[in-house]
This record gives sequence, structure tokens and C-alpha cells, in this order.
Amino acid sequence: MDLPDEIALTKEQRNWAMFAHLSAFAYYFTGVGHIIGPLVIWLLKRDGNPFVDDQAKEALNFQISISIYVIGAIVLCLTLVFAVIGIPLLFLLHAFQIVCMVIAAIKASEGVPFRYPFSIRFIK
Repeated sequence: MDLPDEIALTKEQRNWAMFAHLSAFAYYFTGVGHIIGPLVIWLLKRDGNPFVDDQAKEALNFQISISIYVIGAIVLCLTLVFAVIGIPLLFLLHAFQIVCMVIAAIKASEGVPFRYPFSIRFIK
């Protein structure tokens, strides 16, 4: 769904969209919260809130994509030859994830739709 850059949003809609991005930080407490957080917000707030629906799906797709990339990096770490690539890749993915989530949350709080780079669109 393409949203126009300038749409009238309530503060509540912007906050829920921001929470959809920030809820992925639940990963540090649960191990899987990075997917569950955006999923719960998307399921609860998608009806009647096109901006929240869009941003929660975007956050969910990004977190699923990051999980796939991390699994790939772990597989690289398990092979002695490619561990030189896999270990730094894990650190880079982690930093990339945090930076993107913070930027997305800021943009969502401003009412600007955010698109994560390198995100596979599983849920459209």
C-alpha cells in the first residue's frame, strides 16, 4: 500500500506506528519479541488505521528479514573458513537493525512512512 507523504494523522496513529517499530526491542527481553511485538500491534491496530497497518507490516517484514539474515550469518560462523565473514556480519546486522529501528520510529512519530532497506516484503 502506497501512502502519500502528507496525510492527516492523529497523534495516536503516529504513536502506534512508532510503537510498532520500537516494539522490536522486546527481542532483548524475550529472544523472539522482535517479531511478536510488531505482529501484535499489526493485528490489534490494522483495521481502520492505514498508517499503523502499513508501518506495523513494514516493521514485521524487516524483523523477519533480519532473522533470516542472522540465520545465514550463523551458518557462515559454523564453518571454519567462513567464520571470518560470519562473525563480523552478525555484529553489522545487529548495529544495522538498531539504527534502522530508531530511524523508523522517529519517522513514524513524525507521520512519515518509512521503508526499511534490504527488507523482504512477506506481508503486503
